[in-house]
Amino acid sequence: MRDFRNYDIWKLSHQLTLDIYKCTNSFPKSEVYGITSQIRRSSASIPTNISEGCGRDSDAEFRRFLTIALGSANEIEYLLILSNDLKYLDKQSFETLIDRVNTIKRKIFTLKQKLN
Repeated sequence: MRDFRNYDIWKLSHQLTLDIYKCTNSFPKSEVYGITSQIRRSSASIPTNISEGCGRDSDAEFRRFLTIALGSANEIEYLLILSNDLKYLDKQSFETLIDRVNTIKRKIFTLKQKLN
């Protein structure tokens, strides 16, 4: 069985989730059940699916969970764009988070290719 804590993509996505939680604390209270909730759930979905995939028996199953994680990363990317357009994020936070999401996406894609 794979140990998800040994994967860089899990470490990076876990840290991204922690940082998303921190930055969304300043989002408007009116968004607590809206974009705040959605972006937090999407960010947690990446390391969650990586860890769940690590517990599966085959590379094919692991790839399937990586595909789900990749979809969540795309969702976060859009929600960050939306948050930026709504002026919920400052420019530096937005750019830093987007860069990190794109790094995670590339690493997930690379790992999926290695599992083929």
